[in-house]
Amino acid sequence: MDKKFYLVREDVLPEAMRKVLQAKELLERKKADSVAEAVQLVDVSRSVFYKYRDAIFPFQAVVKESIVTLFFHLEDRSGTLSKLLGVVAAAGCNVLTINQTIPLQGRANVTLTISTSGMTEDIEEFLAKLRRLEFVEKVEIVGSGAY
Repeated sequence: MDKKFYLVREDVLPEAMRKVLQAKELLERKKADSVAEAVQLVDVSRSVFYKYRDAIFPFQAVVKESIVTLFFHLEDRSGTLSKLLGVVAAAGCNVLTINQTIPLQGRANVTLTISTSGMTEDIEEFLAKLRRLEFVEKVEIVGSGAY
């Protein structure tokens, strides 16, 4: 049976799952020395921790092991694609594919598929950096998958 995955906003997760995520983060950041200490700090039982620990992950943790496809709506200016690719490379991402439409009325659509396994920053920080580029009118994640 294939497993299905869903992207769910944190505010709608049950409290037990949010606490498991907090405990996992404490362990990952070495702010707790053991599962027993982590679950005590976030006030969740060990049985709940073990029930959900392998079933719930922060989005950026999944993206770290993935291929992500980004869609951009860009102003058509000289050097735009080069600057965009420079930001992607500086974040430690590897470009796998590039698809660009022919610019019409001063605008072009670009789809990049990137490997994020070497990414050096959080996905939200990365997307915010891309959105701040003066020539980027829109950027969104249109797909994500594991290798």
